[in-house]
Amino acid sequence: MTMRKKIGILGGTFNPIHIGHLLLAQYAFEQAELAKIIFIPSGVSYMKQDIPILPAKDRMRLVELSIQYHSCFEVSDMEILRPGNTYTYETLEELKRKQDNHYYFILGADSVFSMEKWKEPARIFKSCTILAAVRETTDKERLRIKTEDLKQKFGADIMLLDFPRIDISSSEIRERLKLGKSIHHMVAPEAEEYIYKNQLFKR
Repeated sequence: MTMRKKIGILGGTFNPIHIGHLLLAQYAFEQAELAKIIFIPSGVSYMKQDIPILPAKDRMRLVELSIQYHSCFEVSDMEILRPGNTYTYETLEELKRKQDNHYYFILGADSVFSMEKWKEPARIFKSCTILAAVRETTDKERLRIKTEDLKQKFGADIMLLDFPRIDISSSEIRERLKLGKSIHHMVAPEAEEYIYKNQLFKR
């Protein structure tokens, strides 16, 4: 029998991917002892339809450039290729159909509070372990109560991940680029070069 591998899943718009995403992946990789992490740029997200988003090919390329030197990180275009809205439960179920590994879905602990409102939450919890990154600003008691509630309702398996506070966001990077400010050290050097070369977020 083939051993099931522990695979991390880090989804997101990655508009653009930044150092915070990369550090989150690294901390998850180490603390959960994962075999690898798959970055999955979203296709059409029903939750972010009011934000100007880069073309999929650019977001994919930025992820590729940012993770190229980490042998246990890879990127998938499975959500980008899927027509219509992108739903997490579909992605997880598709992954399990292709290869029955143990999947760990990585997110910020704040997202745990809204997961019940996601499309088909029961199917999400059935398909993976949730790896929730806890920052120093997280209300830990409220999080404990919520994780217990999700375990009772859905049998959710939620693992907490210690993660430092990193005040970098994709929206801040987009704004700095519009203002002509530097984004040095906020994104991987290769991604920074690609952004400037292709004048992304300036139009």
